[in-house]
Amino acid sequence: MCKFSQRLRILLLALFSQFIVNAAVADSSKHSIQQALIQTTMGDITIELYTDKAPITVANYIAYIKDSAFDGGEFYRVVGPDNDQGTPQISVIQGRASQAHTDFPPISLETTERTKIKHLDGTLSMARGGPDSATQEFFICVGPQPALDFSGLRNPDGQGFAAFGRVITGMDIVKAIQQNRQTKAVDEAYVENQILAQPIKILSISLIPN
Repeated sequence: MCKFSQRLRILLLALFSQFIVNAAVADSSKHSIQQALIQTTMGDITIELYTDKAPITVANYIAYIKDSAFDGGEFYRVVGPDNDQGTPQISVIQGRASQAHTDFPPISLETTERTKIKHLDGTLSMARGGPDSATQEFFICVGPQPALDFSGLRNPDGQGFAAFGRVITGMDIVKAIQQNRQTKAVDEAYVENQILAQPIKILSISLIPN
């Protein structure tokens, strides 16, 4: 009975998550661009999301926003040429939702070949492991990062990452976060000197009415 209840809870959560995403898809399809405000303890960042070019990715991001998932989230990882163990080297800051929030199901990978959204200075994109594995973690590019585009060399599978928006104001805040090097010790060599000892808190992310 306990196992059945657990399976039922997982099924209901998946159905609810899909309902939230579907609702966000329907809502975001009304406009080609949706603006949002990221409020952090270091200042505000205004972004625009390309609902027409990356509908799956944007709808997923909006679903997390509407579920208040980013309230209490954080920018916790900073990457630059001086601390990047990957190849080619990149410059980004990585954020995530509150760790108390339960992730929605992973989404399909919308590649830059499909969306035509390149990883330029200020571009927002989804963090991921394998293809079709992104949930809510995202990053912001500091400077152009072509290695993250489709066929770029940063990810061995060559699919790149799903860019879906860009910063329109507040790049000074993004760059200030990226320059933080007060990091903590970690066991994984790949992210050594990248995980902030005191992450920059995301107070909220809210949609700006069109």
